[in-house]
Amino acid sequence: MPSLVHFGVRAWSLGRAVRSNSCDRILMRTDRTPGKALAAAGFGSRDQRASTRILQTDEPCIVQMQRMLAGKPDVLSLAQGIVHWQPPKAALDAAASFVYDPRASRYCPDDGIPELREALAHKLAAENGLQDADVMVTAGANQGFMNIVLALLDAGSKAVLFAPYYFNHLMALQMTGAEIEIAECDARFVPDMDKLEAVLAKGDVTMVVLCNPCNPTGVVTPKATLERCAEMCKKAGAWLVLDNTYEHFTYDGAEHHCVQADHVINLFSFSKAFGMMGWRIGYVAIPAGGLRDELLKAQDTIPICPTVTSQIVALNALQSGGRAWVNEKIAGLAINREVVRAALKPLGDDAVIHSDGAIYMWMRLPEDCPDDKKVVEWLVNKHGVCVIPGSACGMPGYLRVAFSNNAEDACAAAAARLERGLHQLVTDRSM
Repeated sequence: MPSLVHFGVRAWSLGRAVRSNSCDRILMRTDRTPGKALAAAGFGSRDQRASTRILQTDEPCIVQMQRMLAGKPDVLSLAQGIVHWQPPKAALDAAASFVYDPRASRYCPDDGIPELREALAHKLAAENGLQDADVMVTAGANQGFMNIVLALLDAGSKAVLFAPYYFNHLMALQMTGAEIEIAECDARFVPDMDKLEAVLAKGDVTMVVLCNPCNPTGVVTPKATLERCAEMCKKAGAWLVLDNTYEHFTYDGAEHHCVQADHVINLFSFSKAFGMMGWRIGYVAIPAGGLRDELLKAQDTIPICPTVTSQIVALNALQSGGRAWVNEKIAGLAINREVVRAALKPLGDDAVIHSDGAIYMWMRLPEDCPDDKKVVEWLVNKHGVCVIPGSACGMPGYLRVAFSNNAEDACAAAAARLERGLHQLVTDRSM
């Protein structure tokens, strides 16, 4: 194993043991809750219901897609935003060796193993221009975002999303009771700062969320726009949360940028670039001296700590692969990107949004096909290909198509099916 994985076993065990003893005492007290109180709350009754918050939360569109595909093994997917590669071999080999180490089965510090946090702090400074950032490792970027939402928002607090938005951002806000304001993008699907300014002028906005490059459109937000957004949020007394999950995925000369300030939180992921979707590792760059204790409350309550073996994979992916390995993988998507773009031609050039980042194409359906969900279902049942409806991202009448989740041959086959379906949709006007 590389030297960086020789972390302090005693410190890990002691830290969690003290915490566990404290939790045991709390559990002993709460165990005395009378059964009558539970009955009064409706537990065990026939009419018990889920919380209003969760009932008002959108159903995950990926779960809907999985249900739609159940029992249909021949359907090809251009839906879920994943990549078709695995982490670097050296990272997987490190995990295979480490899994027998007793530390793999123990808790680690809530915010991640020190060696990974140190490596990430170096990466953030060297690649993202974020100096002296406080790093918290999370069980994926979604869990990191949930930590942020819980730490910053009360029920009824205002949060701003740009439409079209990443559906899990919306769901996190819905299930915590936030008041959600939607800001528009401009004609190129870049977040419109004039529209944001109008929203901020209403007052009482706690948090603004911006995904860059954007899921679902693939549009990269220019540096000047990010800087203006940060300045506007500062003036309004609002936090700016930047989701940089697709930071490495840029094309056609586009560049990804971060901004750093006391009111800006940057979110990152290992899932896409390093092919670590199932390993569930993300990380949050917190302004130095800000929010650590608050975020740790959410962290300790939800995962306690990220899976230790997954962190070993992430650490070794940085060390053995790094940016050069990622760049090579992304360069290999060029054929997929062009094949999928060509498959969208039946809709017309004006219908396909120019995307210079992420792993998606975003397109507008014909005006007489406004029900994007029905189009998606029809594509699955009649043409054997699956995509994501734009309504899941707050914009009905559009489709999101992923081009990274299949190797070249499978991607070409899926794209061919999609092209046939779109051609029939446009020419026959029937489903």
